[in-house]
This record gives sequence, structure tokens and C-alpha cells, in this order.
Amino acid sequence: MSTLLLDALNQKADAFISLRRDIHRHPELAFDEHRTSALVAEKLQSWGYAVERGLGGTGLVGQLVRGDGQRRLGLRADMDALPIHEATGLPHASCHAGVMHACGHDGHTAMLLAAAQHLAQSGDFSGTLNLIFQPAEEGGGGALRMMDDGLFEKYPCDAVFAMHNMPGIPQGRLVLREGAAMASSDYVTVTLTGVGGHGAMPHRAADPVVAAASIVMALQTVVSRNIDPLQMAVVTVGALHAGKANNVIPQSATLELSVRALDREVRTRLEQRIKALIAAQAASFEVRAQIDWRPGYAVLVNTPDETAFAREVALELVGDERVTLQGPAVTGSEDFAFMLERVPGSYLFIGNGDGDSAGACMVHNPGYDFNDANLPIGAAYWALLAQRFLV
Repeated sequence: MSTLLLDALNQKADAFISLRRDIHRHPELAFDEHRTSALVAEKLQSWGYAVERGLGGTGLVGQLVRGDGQRRLGLRADMDALPIHEATGLPHASCHAGVMHACGHDGHTAMLLAAAQHLAQSGDFSGTLNLIFQPAEEGGGGALRMMDDGLFEKYPCDAVFAMHNMPGIPQGRLVLREGAAMASSDYVTVTLTGVGGHGAMPHRAADPVVAAASIVMALQTVVSRNIDPLQMAVVTVGALHAGKANNVIPQSATLELSVRALDREVRTRLEQRIKALIAAQAASFEVRAQIDWRPGYAVLVNTPDETAFAREVALELVGDERVTLQGPAVTGSEDFAFMLERVPGSYLFIGNGDGDSAGACMVHNPGYDFNDANLPIGAAYWALLAQRFLV
């Protein structure tokens, strides 16, 4: 284990815990991360990084070039919060009602900043280090916005890496996975239009509620009968809205779907089957179906060589007892997937805590908080990875 590096980051932990808690207390939603972005930029510039702000709106890149090495590395952290009212009761709880860091992006930002300081002051590397602080990961597609603004044209990377905390895994454990690691996410709104009427005379109406109920049930067969049983797929109907009175057949009904897959071909097949099934079901009930299919995030695929390298760094840092070399895939989604479609790289998890510990509270929960014990470990991981890559 790299005890000297871990010791060095542990000695600086208090300062970055304070920084993390300051960011936590002042959360900002997607593309509104002005205070956070300014804070990150000020820190990076004070340590000698060249900083460009405004990529993807509130995103920024800090670049540090050292020696004559030709390799170029990208490390990414997300900065945005969620529209959730915090219920932790902690002294550093959000000061903005209805907004909180419920996914740990405050911790991700602080870990990368701690690594940035160490690498600027003590890092032994030769090459170009690009630190990417991204806005709007939570559904806003901030990665795409930064790429549209020329992220990888301005700051070419030979590989790019990112890390996310994960409750339910022992604190500080590093979990890696080659291949498909996180699911794609697509969102669908289905509007069924029939003929409204009196509840006592259904034969004179075309009932979209019955059609919607049948569609909900029929959708359950898509995964079980149209997708290879060895592949992962999720079709969830999260909302069904129709009518307001018990004796009125409404004119329309609306369904909201979430569709996820861990394979690009499965994702395409899901879209084909869902659209065909909805159209056929609607026709059978003599109602019209309008389908609004909104592609979300892509399947996140970790490339083999970069994941093998990331594993070596993890083993060197914390030893094999605290590393999972090939963890399970996750059905959540992450827009770092778009960066990995452009540049090889890998995305890993760091355990936030398990069992009855406070860190076990799941993300996107009003009781969640990032585990500060991960700050020196995460920062040391980034510092070591950069030094091993940029040689």
C-alpha cells in the first residue's frame, strides 16, 4: 500500500473536509453551479493551474503541464446538487430549502481538489493533467454540453477517469468493472387519446384508462419475452394520469416510462418493441397513442486497458483486501458515459459505508451525506493514478 501518499493526504484532510462541507451547505442545481465553479477556479488558480471557465455553462477545466511527457490525462468530478429538501439535521446541512447534495458531488469535487493541490505541490509526473469539473450530471447532460463546447478539442486526453461514492459498500473500498458498468436511460411519455363520455355508457366512449391499464401490463412482457434472459433490461411505468371523477370516462390518459439497458443493442430492441406494443394495444382499444421518446444517457462502458490500469492503481493504494476487481453492473445512469464514447477510460466506485453506518444511507435520499473519511482515500487515488499515468 502507498502509505506515504495516504499519510500525506490524511494530514490535509481537515481543510478539505471543511471545504466539502462548505460546498454541501451551499448546493446548486444543474447549470446554476456559479458559486461552486468560482470556488473551484480560485483554488486551482492559487495552486498554479491554468483555468478555463464557462465550458458547458458552469463547467471548468484546470490544466497543469509538467516536464516533457507527451501523455495527457483527464480526471472528472461533478458539481451539481439535487432538488431535494435535506433532512440530515447536520451542522453543515443545506442552507437552501429544497436543494441538497444528495448524491455526493460535493465530495467528488473536494476529492479532486485535494488531489489537485497535492499534485501541484508534491506531484512527481511528466505530462499534461486536465482536471474536469462538470456541471449538471443529474439529468442535465453537462458532459455533452462541455463536449459541445470543445472540451476534448481544447484539452485532448489519452484517457479519462471518474469516481462516484456508493452507499452499501464498506467505506473506502474501491470497486472497478470492465465493460458495461452503468445502464442507459431513456424517458418516454405516452399520451392516449380516446373519446370521453359518461361512466354509465362506456359503449359510447373509447376509454383511454382501460387502454392504459392494458399497456402497463403488456409492457411487463417486453423484458421477459423480447430480451435475452442473460441481458439486463428495465421497463418501469412510474406514472399514470387520467381522469378526475368516478363517473366520467376521460378523453385522455398519460403514462411516464423509464427504460434502461446495459447493452446498446438491447436498448435499441427495447425502443422497437415498446413502440410497437403501445401502438398495437392502443389500436385494439380504438384509441390513439402519441409516443414521445426522449433518449437519455448512454450505456457507460469502461474500456479494458484503462480499467486494468485503474485496478493496478487501486491495489497499490489500498491493497487487495479493499479492492473489488470486477464489481456488479449498476442500473443507474451517468453522463460520464458520453465522455467514454469519445475517450477511453474507466469509472469506479468508492464505498460510502455499509450496515448501520450513516454512510449506508442511499443517494438521492434526504438523509444522505457524503462520508468525509473518503476524502483522503479518493484524493490519494487520483494523485497516484496521475503519477502512474503521466510518466
